[in-house]
Amino acid sequence: MKFIDEVKIYAKAGDGGRGCLSFRREKFVPLGGPDGGDGGRGGDVLLEVDMALSTLLDLRYKQHLKAQNGAPGMGKNMHGKSGDDLVIKVPPGTLVYDNETGELLADLTKAGQGLPLLKGGQGGRGNARFLTSTNRAPRHTQPGTPGEERTLRLQLKLLADVGLVGLPNAGKSTLISCVSAARPKIADYPFTTLVPNLGVVRHGDFRSFVMADIPGLIEGASDGQGLGARFLRHIERTDLFLHLVDLSGLQQGDPVENFDTINRELARYNQALSERPMLVVFTKQDITEVRERTAELRPAFEARGYRTLAISAVTREGLAELVTVVARELDRMRKAGPLDSTVVER
Repeated sequence: MKFIDEVKIYAKAGDGGRGCLSFRREKFVPLGGPDGGDGGRGGDVLLEVDMALSTLLDLRYKQHLKAQNGAPGMGKNMHGKSGDDLVIKVPPGTLVYDNETGELLADLTKAGQGLPLLKGGQGGRGNARFLTSTNRAPRHTQPGTPGEERTLRLQLKLLADVGLVGLPNAGKSTLISCVSAARPKIADYPFTTLVPNLGVVRHGDFRSFVMADIPGLIEGASDGQGLGARFLRHIERTDLFLHLVDLSGLQQGDPVENFDTINRELARYNQALSERPMLVVFTKQDITEVRERTAELRPAFEARGYRTLAISAVTREGLAELVTVVARELDRMRKAGPLDSTVVER
């Protein structure tokens, strides 16, 4: 399935039905009078969160959406049927913007959360409504009012507890595939991950947390370099970062400087991201040289106040400890009080 995280749609509520022009015609009932009914109300347009969705793919191919119009009124004072409402399903984490003004209309994050978006038009009045003592045979009716319409921009920000960051080929996709059921593409070349991936990590008795893997970041990512700029928003909602550090030699430059570069890009994109709790994870510990370099560099990161962990996806060394540490850290953060999402309220 394609990962679509931004779409533009045109939505229109239903128009109200026209009022009816009719007069009662029955045998032995002369001059029966007006009996035209009112038109039906047009259907509304609503947005609703569907937890089964994880992408805006469906709306990419159906960008013009319209609720049902109200039916016209009929004789014998029968009112027209109201139009059915149109419910647009979106994944959790969807931001709704007015495309013309850029105004944020809603941030839909919770299961079943809805947004009344557009009101349908009112049905027009039939000629029976215009009967007066001086106008016994009114021939006037009203058309229904048009429904509201709007062009919207929908933007998806994934909801996750833990975000994986680091240079390309640091082992993010391998890690999420080892601790969850997510199956991202894994290969030994940069930018293997082209779209964000979500994985549910189980721990303890019937407990879990959600981990998000985004394409690798490079210097200048906040300015559009590489793939990270487009997907950085997907880690804005995460509560904890795991910064993966690869010491196998695939990344050029000093590991500490590379670490600082990624953190600077996060801060340049959104200053609040630099204040999120972060754990440093050294990957590929099945390689002897990496294990030796880890022992040398660990003090440099710990001196800055970061807790460090070492793992190997090949031998699964340290994975159980990593999951336990992350789960405890999330529990500690939640017990301390409401988590500060800084970007949107969770």
